[in-house]
Amino acid sequence: MADAPFSRGSDLVMREVLHGALWAHWPERVVADDGPDGVLATFQASGTPLSFPPHATPHPWGHLDAWQGTSVLKLRRSGDWYAVWKFFDADGAHLSWYVNFETPYVRQADGIDVNDLQLDIVVPAGEAWRWKDVEHLAPSLASGRITQDELLAVLAAAADVAALLDDDVRWWAPWDDWTPVDGRIGS
Repeated sequence: MADAPFSRGSDLVMREVLHGALWAHWPERVVADDGPDGVLATFQASGTPLSFPPHATPHPWGHLDAWQGTSVLKLRRSGDWYAVWKFFDADGAHLSWYVNFETPYVRQADGIDVNDLQLDIVVPAGEAWRWKDVEHLAPSLASGRITQDELLAVLAAAADVAALLDDDVRWWAPWDDWTPVDGRIGS
């Protein structure tokens, strides 16, 4: 595990790890990193190449060579069972906020490791939030894709995030005005 902050403007390796084995990976640009006790902000641009090493469980994006159509600012805090994503269209206009439930990230010297846990919340610009992919939880548990402990952790985190959204208490609010064209990407 690496504790030093990643340098602003550098690329890190975003790895999805399933059942202890690398499942997918791609580069993301570091926008900001407050270190292990703060917010790690990364950016995944449209066109980012995606890699899927051999794995017993096919990755749902395995048919893709690259991330297409949107760009994403991703905000993570150590210990959280979710990341907050901000989606942008090709012109850099904000489309939606998105809460991606995942295992707490693990810092490595060259990047971070997570496991996506299926459940999401979508907050379209100017609209109320809504659940996404709830129907995938039971099949994911039944197939062994997620464990019972992960399911319980994600459900607890989901209840916490829903309460935050209902009360409009968003730790990610300082990023509301951030766009990929405002010059804060890079060194």
